[in-house]
Amino acid sequence: MIQPQQLRVLVAIRDNGSLTAAAQSLGYGVPTIAHHLASLERHFKVQLVERDRRGARLTPLGGVFVVAAEEILVRLDQAERLVITQRDLGLTTIRVGTFASIGSQLLPRAIRELRTQMQVQVEVLEAEPTDVVELLHAGELHAGLIYDSADDPAFATPDLELTVLLEEQFQVLVARESPSAALPEIDLTDLADADWICSRDENETSDRVLRRACHSVGFEPNVLMRTDDLNMIHGLVAEGLAYTLTTQAAVDTRFAVEARPSAQDLGLRRTSFVRRRTVVPQAVNELHRILVGLLPGDPT
Repeated sequence: MIQPQQLRVLVAIRDNGSLTAAAQSLGYGVPTIAHHLASLERHFKVQLVERDRRGARLTPLGGVFVVAAEEILVRLDQAERLVITQRDLGLTTIRVGTFASIGSQLLPRAIRELRTQMQVQVEVLEAEPTDVVELLHAGELHAGLIYDSADDPAFATPDLELTVLLEEQFQVLVARESPSAALPEIDLTDLADADWICSRDENETSDRVLRRACHSVGFEPNVLMRTDDLNMIHGLVAEGLAYTLTTQAAVDTRFAVEARPSAQDLGLRRTSFVRRRTVVPQAVNELHRILVGLLPGDPT
């Protein structure tokens, strides 16, 4: 098994040009440096360092491996600092992914309450639901807030546990000064030639809902731009350049926009708390309880 000391020895040989200088830089004896190098070369069954009267230099294979070795050492140092910091402060750190609109409203309140109950550090990553779920599967997040279509769920898998927090009707976001804003509801057939703002990922929920609804009335939506930047989306709609799908709670009131229901049934957008079905820090369970408590009653 490769040891961190062996990796540090290889890096030191590259940086110092000889076993003697590498030993001095690490505070080891030369025999110790030679021992770690020999163990590493036996492990790979290949020569990693060439030595002669002028010193020592890495072979081509040694040069390839030392790059990866440095990355490993950096990650180890980061992990060590993290554990020491949490040990000294008595903190638990949890990583939570969220989408921008509802997540930015719910999570700050939940984190504030969580921190009144326990010593915890919450790292928040803003990302689209597909990315949040991928990071959960990879073990890089402890939990997340995602949205999905209640009629066409995409994230129900055996290894994930989802709790529905909120369900809202999908609506069409329009410019406040546009004729559409004065209508009691938007008929998508009137928007066959209009432009739409869609997600960067065509498989995101709002895109799937939009395509399904437009196809039901006989047209393919024209995409003006693909972006997940909510400020850009609201700005483009406010200028009357395009439409997009949203929910009432996701409307940013700083912009001159309005959300209007559609004559076609767009279905419900479901916001859920999601986590892996594995052992998680107690802070994740507590965050789950708090979020459920923020939205009491029937989520519909």
